[in-house]
Amino acid sequence: MTFDLTPREILEKLVSIPTVSRDSNLDLVDWVEGYLTHHGVPSTRVQNDAGTKASLYAHIGPEVEGGVILSGHTDVVPVEGQSWATDPWQAVEIEGRIYGRGTCDMKGFVALMLAAVPIATTGNLKRPIQIALSYDEEVGCLGAPQMIAEMAQHLPKAAMAIIGEPSMMKVVTGHKAAIGWATSVHGHEVHSSLMHTGVSAVMQAAKLVNWANETNDESARATPRGVDAMFDPPYSTLHVGTIRGGTAENITAKECRFVVGLRALPGQDLTAWKGRYLAKIAELEADMKAIHPDAGITVSTPFFVPGLQPERNGAAEGLARRLTGDNGQHVVSYGTEAGQFQSAGFSAVICGPGDIAQAHQPNEYLSVAQFEAGWDFMRDLLKDLSK
Repeated sequence: MTFDLTPREILEKLVSIPTVSRDSNLDLVDWVEGYLTHHGVPSTRVQNDAGTKASLYAHIGPEVEGGVILSGHTDVVPVEGQSWATDPWQAVEIEGRIYGRGTCDMKGFVALMLAAVPIATTGNLKRPIQIALSYDEEVGCLGAPQMIAEMAQHLPKAAMAIIGEPSMMKVVTGHKAAIGWATSVHGHEVHSSLMHTGVSAVMQAAKLVNWANETNDESARATPRGVDAMFDPPYSTLHVGTIRGGTAENITAKECRFVVGLRALPGQDLTAWKGRYLAKIAELEADMKAIHPDAGITVSTPFFVPGLQPERNGAAEGLARRLTGDNGQHVVSYGTEAGQFQSAGFSAVICGPGDIAQAHQPNEYLSVAQFEAGWDFMRDLLKDLSK
């Protein structure tokens, strides 16, 4: 197996390894580990509790503080149910576009950071590069926090983190927070002809979904101010993607489960948001228990991704602007590990090749022009760190 590869060849290899979030990413981690070892770079795994997935981090250059973290995620979303014109697990170039699952989100950036490794190891870096690859970003940025904590504990403190999510190589300084409230509604089964003596978990759940709709309408009517006005949409949103419950058409449902996802503007009080949700739950529970004492609603938090807040004179923003020449103001409504790095004390920014509109889509692609722009950025970064 050869590890002397071009950026394009690395991308082709990464795309060929399916790393859907529901499955293990260890085949990809094994390959990256071997690639780094070939170039003389030791790396460290951070496994999940089951040992089925792992993050990976590495340090390249002098053992000094003030370096740059390049961060990306290894997982991708599923392709089932999507109509693809090409094999999603093969990087195929057609008319200036490289098609394949993850080419845009975000194996393109990961390929570029790995392609920079042999240059970094044979160059004369004055400040180090640290590579950070996480798992389960697509299902709540679950793998990054432990990796970030270990990097902070075991590596010289980096000055900043650049997260390579697709931003068309624009400098993104803010994103919304994301939090999920997994909600289980417990009802009491009776024949639906006597529904007044039972508690339908499905119908009570519908009231919570309707609360989310009404809250979104209320938020949309408010006038956004400052940085909030830059977001699309310029307000926090609540969303329910799936809901499951009930056993038959003529039985009041005993169970119903769903997740309410909140995408909150950075800086908003998430505790207050949860308090509003729990207050609505308490209101419903009182009516439910009046019919049957075993009825009720439980809530857990399967994921939390802090927002990325624009920094005053941020080191990461300053470097990214210097390398790209972009002086525009950009924020995004999706969440990334940038907020997690920032919460851990690192200056953070998003800057990567590709258009987020292509992420998760059938026939996902990364334009060759964006891939080349990302490679120019990576080489300019290495020059900057060698000064």
